Amino acid sequence: MTFNVENQNAGVINNVAGDQRITGGQAGTLVTLDAARAAVRSLRDVIASTPGAAAADADLDDIDAEMRKDAPDRPTVADHLRRLTHLLVSAGSLVSAGAAIVGPLQTLVAWLGQVGEPIARMLPALL
Repeated sequence: MTFNVENQNAGVINNVAGDQRITGGQAGTLVTLDAARAAVRSLRDVIASTPGAAAADADLDDIDAEMRKDAPDRPTVADHLRRLTHLLVSAGSLVSAGAAIVGPLQTLVAWLGQVGEPIARMLPALL
């Protein structure tokens, strides 16, 4: 049996050429580009009032510029988000801002998919 699959976009996709048995369920998260862009705006608003805000401006500007493109490059966004997250962890901003900053970070990590996993591991207690 041969089948061709093009342009799949979903949280979980199973393509099999035979029987498949799934136990325990499957779940996935799909974050749209619009939701990721909104998360960048939220992140900028929250970071503006946290320690280390001035130091975060360059990475936020780079993330924002990339996200404004029609097809943002996920590895580029991930690189800047990784640096930004490291800065926020070092400055104690994540502790002081709490859920207000973690929510947008979770959204961006989910949008990044596999390239966002190292960022999620930076914050095991929060993400």
